[in-house]
Amino acid sequence: MPAITLPDGSVRQFDGAVTGTEIAAAIGPGLAKAALAMQVDGTTKDLGTTLSADASVRFITRRDPDALELIRHDAAHVLAEAVQELFPGTQVTIGPSIENGFYYDFARNEPFKLEDFPAIEAKMREIVARNAPFVRSVLPRDEASAFFLAKGEKYKAELIRDLPADQEISLYSQGEWVDLCRGPHLRGTGDIGTAFKLMKVAGAYWRGDHRNAMLSRIYGTAWRDQKELDAYLLQLEEAEKRDHRRIGREMGLFHLQEEATGSVFWHPKGWKLYRTVEDYMRRRLDATGYQEVKTPQVLDRKLWEASGHWENYRKNMFMATVEDQDEAHKALALKPMNCPCHVLIFNHGLRSYRELPLRMAEFGACHRYEPSGALHGIMRVRAFTQDDAHIFCEEGQIADETVRFVALLSRIYKDLGFESFRVKFSDRPASRAGTDEVWDRAEGALKDACAIAGVDYELNPGEGAFYGPKLEFVLRDAIGRDWQCGTLQVDFVLPERLDAEYVAEDGTRKRPVMLHRAILGSFERFLGILIEQHAGRFPLWLAPVQVVVTTIVSDADDFAREAAAALQKAGLNVALDLRNEKINRKVADHIAQRVPVLVVVGRREAEERSLVLRRLPGRDQETLPLAEAVARLAAEATPPDLL
Repeated sequence: MPAITLPDGSVRQFDGAVTGTEIAAAIGPGLAKAALAMQVDGTTKDLGTTLSADASVRFITRRDPDALELIRHDAAHVLAEAVQELFPGTQVTIGPSIENGFYYDFARNEPFKLEDFPAIEAKMREIVARNAPFVRSVLPRDEASAFFLAKGEKYKAELIRDLPADQEISLYSQGEWVDLCRGPHLRGTGDIGTAFKLMKVAGAYWRGDHRNAMLSRIYGTAWRDQKELDAYLLQLEEAEKRDHRRIGREMGLFHLQEEATGSVFWHPKGWKLYRTVEDYMRRRLDATGYQEVKTPQVLDRKLWEASGHWENYRKNMFMATVEDQDEAHKALALKPMNCPCHVLIFNHGLRSYRELPLRMAEFGACHRYEPSGALHGIMRVRAFTQDDAHIFCEEGQIADETVRFVALLSRIYKDLGFESFRVKFSDRPASRAGTDEVWDRAEGALKDACAIAGVDYELNPGEGAFYGPKLEFVLRDAIGRDWQCGTLQVDFVLPERLDAEYVAEDGTRKRPVMLHRAILGSFERFLGILIEQHAGRFPLWLAPVQVVVTTIVSDADDFAREAAAALQKAGLNVALDLRNEKINRKVADHIAQRVPVLVVVGRREAEERSLVLRRLPGRDQETLPLAEAVARLAAEATPPDLL
């Protein structure tokens, strides 16, 4: 007699084994109609799953966020059925749900084209309308493999062959169509709904290996209702307008090219933006007790072996060999991060507890190998500058340093235009250094620090660094996208591995705790996020060109030059536009360049020594005396940390 505990704490007794469908019906007809799947002791299951022992059950309805992954998973199955109905001979391979959607990889002689999408989507809607139930079956390994081989599905047969020997081989049918899948699924294809859309097609190697066959991958998105789909498509449209690569090209900020794959060529305006952010960050760090250092970019392999990075990051490291050194020191690596270098500085000389906490910051140039297909503008590169710092402290100082760090990070994000962020707590990964006892201490210390700092977090299981747990700070941008930027990691491991120590108050030698922390993360990536957040229309203090002084008539050129010089002397980034063009053309050009302020000078302004200030892209303008206009713009352009 299984006892089923529901989320409200109530318990339902059943005389024998019972399915999720039967439990929902016993609770009431409303739930029986609404339930799409269930969670049994925290694991998502089909409603058809039979329960013969006591369990905690929570039903998933369409309103539940957990329904999204099921909808997307099932949409991938429907996509595969639609493709095979329309394009006989196509083999199906793998089709998972992913963030915001799903994809399926297909093997066929001719890649799919965007022109194929309308027919595929129509067939998918037809399959949804059939509302064929998803039915699970289990087959012996050899029988399952033979089943797919008989259908000409060699990729599915290979997947079955490579599954662990003890894994159950489950298949799901939806009407006559059958796929290899471990589930779970919705009740039937009708539960998917019609709020889906095919998005793009791409090539993908079988199992991600370039030595294997090239497959044709179709991406789609799926949502719980049309309103959610429309909102997502609108967000994509807005994201395309804000694409940092497009804006960077239009504003002349940077470019990338194959002679330096994954590295950024900063143009004068882009470098001005970079330096403005860097200078702002440096002032914030100076004001909060950080000491800036600079460490080498190329270091001996032995350091990375000692720190543990060689074992965990070797595949992402660029190597170099020095022929005229002894064999033990021939292998060098471009640093992928700054942490071990900062420990070496800490170790240079005997440290006292009186020096702790020691906050060591570096805008460190790092290099990591990223596959060419993973590179994305300046958001994902191979050469980047890490906004990095390490705080060496005593265990009892972790909470205070966490409070200080969260306050600093919050202030910086707000100054840069981000009003909100959320925090994830990433605990021990499967592959890690250090004992369970050390990890218990580190995780406990970080959780206690969060409580003291008033930091609410969501758990992100198994995603900590190999040396310690971490907090991940996730920004939400102007169009609702999330970006993980800042981190704070508690590390008891690296100081031990690299033999860091200090003299405690009682005269004994102790290991410091090492707090790894970043606020922006990669400068390049953060600047890409910043460009998209503001759509290139930066607040005045950040804009690479803050003011353009332009003329209506050539008679005003001399006064325009005088005005530009006065603005520049006041600390503003100024450009002068004396082209023999109509003023409307000039205004349009500078709106396209996303200049915040246009100063217009005509014959009257030259005579009266005044300036017309126009805030772009708007039409509103005001006329001020030269001195007053310069003072006002200089005040508006003052960085927030200097106000």
